[in-house]
Amino acid sequence: MEEIQKRDIRKLSLEELEEFFLSVGDKKFRAKQVYEWLWNKSLKNFDEMTNISLATREMLKKHFEINHILVDLMQHSQDGTIKNAVKLYDNKIVESVLIPTSKRITACVSSQVGCSLDCNFCATARLKRMRNLNPDEIYDQVVAIKDEAETYFQRPLTNIVFMGMGEPLLNYNNVLSAIEKITAPEGLGMAPRRITLSTVGIPKMIKKLADDEVRFNLAISLHSAINETRSRLMPINDSSPLEDLAEALKYWYQKTKRKVTYEYVIWEGINDDERHARALAKFCKIIPSKVNIIQYNPIDEGEFRQAKQEAVDLYVRILEQNGIVAKVRKSRGQDIDAACGQLANKNEVADLIQ
Repeated sequence: MEEIQKRDIRKLSLEELEEFFLSVGDKKFRAKQVYEWLWNKSLKNFDEMTNISLATREMLKKHFEINHILVDLMQHSQDGTIKNAVKLYDNKIVESVLIPTSKRITACVSSQVGCSLDCNFCATARLKRMRNLNPDEIYDQVVAIKDEAETYFQRPLTNIVFMGMGEPLLNYNNVLSAIEKITAPEGLGMAPRRITLSTVGIPKMIKKLADDEVRFNLAISLHSAINETRSRLMPINDSSPLEDLAEALKYWYQKTKRKVTYEYVIWEGINDDERHARALAKFCKIIPSKVNIIQYNPIDEGEFRQAKQEAVDLYVRILEQNGIVAKVRKSRGQDIDAACGQLANKNEVADLIQ
């Protein structure tokens, strides 16, 4: 007897699941029951679907599998941050982070295994991009952190940021599909305004976001508003310079009327002077925006060093003089390499740089 080739059941839409149940002579409403177990309750196996008959569960096991993630290693920082090393169905590893503050608990999730953009200051850039994450793998990271928030802090997950490993806009369809599930009533039911997608700024994909009328927030990893400096930091700026990014952001605001957040690290000897601060203030006036100045988290003994406090104060003063909201963000989870720019499977990185 020929063995049935099992499919990942979470790749099926509700409509496709309904068609499957009808094709095997079962009731259409079974699909909705199973769909709720898979997404709203995030079950990892068919045996726990208690309102479905044993015969139906056995039939599902013959046809399908649930490629659920596994939190392979959990590290706890002194400041409360939790970093998860997440094992995927093919044994590849990504990382996600729970970031607690007094007012919120944020999930920082990955969208790719590795990254292809080669930003010189980022640990993830040292990993070659191996593949995109599937929507369910992104969703599962959020569920794991939601459970950890309730277990360790007795508080709900409040926010999600796509600031982990990978460039979300280079995994566009899967990221948007995951966000659709996260915000759907039959999923996690989170409000889109509590989700922020962070990107290096790929102009054509920013325009696509606007055309698709997304309702989540957009953050740009900027780090310099001077082309020469930004290209030194982020090679993608050579093919997508600030002028193209500015045009795409104008399109974004015209379509969505949503302001953008610029993420900005100040490095000693690179962008820590008045010229760079004034260039940023000018760029911020293209559309309504705010700036998060992020503390740099070293990944080695290389050229990148956190700027002195005087430089940070200079930036804040110039931005505020120009009517731009600027917040200085203290990094969390540095002691477990969970802070911004530090996410990478350390074993993979070690292999690559030896």
